[in-house]
Amino acid sequence: MTTQVIVLNGGSSSGKSGIARCLQQVLPDPWLSLSVDTFVDALPRALKSSDAGIDFGTDGEVVVGPEFRELEAAWIEGVAAMARAGARIVVDEVFLGGAASQERWRKALTGLGVLWVGVRCEGAVAAGREIARGDRVPGMAAAQADLVHQGVRYDVEVDSTRVESIECARTIATRVADPR
Repeated sequence: MTTQVIVLNGGSSSGKSGIARCLQQVLPDPWLSLSVDTFVDALPRALKSSDAGIDFGTDGEVVVGPEFRELEAAWIEGVAAMARAGARIVVDEVFLGGAASQERWRKALTGLGVLWVGVRCEGAVAAGREIARGDRVPGMAAAQADLVHQGVRYDVEVDSTRVESIECARTIATRVADPR
């Protein structure tokens, strides 16, 4: 089946956004890039730092509530609808719930050609990137580095610890060209 959606899962500051941008350059067709950050940025202010929405703890922990989950479900279905309408999409995601998060996406993307990609990065390296970025809660990268991969199954994995985003993207693009 032709790949219509590439789901990149990795912790904060693991390199997913850079890989997504590189994929847009190396893949032969146009691909949209949508991230969990896009979704979070679109949330109403009242749901940010809220028990019902999303709360970023001072230690890097991220807790989401029922209203977040409701809107997230709509977001995921909307991304799937765009793919069904013909858009090729790279999803930059953080599976805080591990396998349960993947299952939410898997259900919505049923019937579509999906490539599941694990983006790994050593916690210490991701933490350094987090500090350099300056737009993340300190500790989030280290807390998520392994957590987001628990129980998740991938078609391909890349490790951005010591490999540039463009090389990770080329590895993924090779798999898109030859889905096996």
